[in-house]
Amino acid sequence: MGWKVQVVDGGLSDMYNNSVVLDDQQVTLFWTLSKNSISFAARGEKKSRYLAIAFGSGMINSFAYVGWVDDEGKGGVNTYWIDGKDASKIHPTNENLTYVRCKSENGMITLEFTRPLNPSCTGSDRPECKNIIDPTTPLKMVWAMGSQWSGDNLSERNMHFVTSSRPVRVLLMRGSAEAEEDLRPVLAVHGFMMFLAWGILLPGGILAARYLKHVKGDGWFQLHVYLQYSGLAIVMLGFLFAVAELQGLHFDSVHVKFGMAAICLACIQPVNAYMRPKRTAHGEQASSKRLIWEYIHVIVGRCAIVVGIAALISGMKHLGDRYRGENVHGLEWALIAWFLIGALTVMYLEYREKKHRRDRTAGSSNWVLGNSEDEDIDLLSPSRAFAEKESSQSERMEIQLEPLSR
Repeated sequence: MGWKVQVVDGGLSDMYNNSVVLDDQQVTLFWTLSKNSISFAARGEKKSRYLAIAFGSGMINSFAYVGWVDDEGKGGVNTYWIDGKDASKIHPTNENLTYVRCKSENGMITLEFTRPLNPSCTGSDRPECKNIIDPTTPLKMVWAMGSQWSGDNLSERNMHFVTSSRPVRVLLMRGSAEAEEDLRPVLAVHGFMMFLAWGILLPGGILAARYLKHVKGDGWFQLHVYLQYSGLAIVMLGFLFAVAELQGLHFDSVHVKFGMAAICLACIQPVNAYMRPKRTAHGEQASSKRLIWEYIHVIVGRCAIVVGIAALISGMKHLGDRYRGENVHGLEWALIAWFLIGALTVMYLEYREKKHRRDRTAGSSNWVLGNSEDEDIDLLSPSRAFAEKESSQSERMEIQLEPLSR
């Protein structure tokens, strides 16, 4: 009795690191990500004569990769830029594909190819030069199948007979995929809360500390503290909502990196405020510890605002990439306009503040008789008080010495 040895081919799942099923469960996508390139394989789960996968939200305005097998059993893979519905809108491209293969097994098409992440023709006007794959950004993919294809002379007969219902967002680095869907309400609340904090409350607290110190009492300080703590509380709530909705914290997008950096800077400020050295008495020179603390407090606070604004803008871009919304582009411009208005307001307030300081300095150095404000200041000066004190003491001395001369 002997042993029977059987060699088993593990198939595409053993050849590639990641795999997902695209929309409608009729196409399986495989890929392996390298430093400068990515290898794809797509397998149709139903019979057809060609299989196409495309990068985009639909077949129109997408980069397509079509694999087919002709009547002689010879396979081929071509690349196209599609900008319309009819055959004349399917434009062949010259992408740099390697390890290209296409075969048919039991009528089901499997295509494979490897391509660079960044096309070597970057900067050219050719469409394929814009077909860049960023592994950190979800890649939208759709598919189509048809009964006839050829490398040239495409016509209406080459149109597909079945296609995906909606795009799937493939997360290349995480090895997973999710169907494109409408904006989740919790994420909408997250965006509004972050705008309320980073766009209104926290900048308002900084403006109060900068331009309201002329108000009598400590009203500016109370307003500063109230706005900063309110903004920080809203930031933390918005952060928790997003983490709970997305079931974890993933640093695979620029928005998340900016957001976490802004939150860390914002959380430093309450600790910094707690360690604030005592203010010196009025008229005394501030201590070096107090000056260092003030510089750190101001710099960290302003850096937090700048990074927070960057997180808001990158969040809007992430929203546009993740969800197809008609108003996303308008919201991006509205957000930019809001911060431009804020910047112009700060410039105007800063101009008034410097002008006020110049006027105050000029007024105190040019004293003239009849200026009641300057006269009051002069009467309260230490030299004037000291002279009056000496004069009164000399008068008292004369009165005391007068009886002794008699």
